[in-house]
Amino acid sequence: MISWEDFEKVEMRVGTIIEVCDFAKATKPAYQLIIDFGSDIGQRKSSAQITKLYTKEALIGKQIIAVVNFPEKQIANFISDCLVLGVVGNENNVVLITTDQKVDNGLIIR
Repeated sequence: MISWEDFEKVEMRVGTIIEVCDFAKATKPAYQLIIDFGSDIGQRKSSAQITKLYTKEALIGKQIIAVVNFPEKQIANFISDCLVLGVVGNENNVVLITTDQKVDNGLIIR
């Protein structure tokens, strides 16, 4: 069990995917994402192993949920500075956690 104070340390925000590139140097198939979290946070980058269920074109403009207060992580030659959240489903396919209505980028999840 974690405490409420522990949960409050995790900063989850809504962001919109604005750019998607193939990540050729990743060990497992992945995309490099650029996500807009609004004026307070700006744009962040993330690597996401979501190629089985999502095309690059389908991801552009999609609002997702990500943790934005982890330290940077180097993945191959790429620096990820947020963690996109998803549900690991059948055959380890990742289903993104999204909003069901459009909201402002940067809003915090509680």
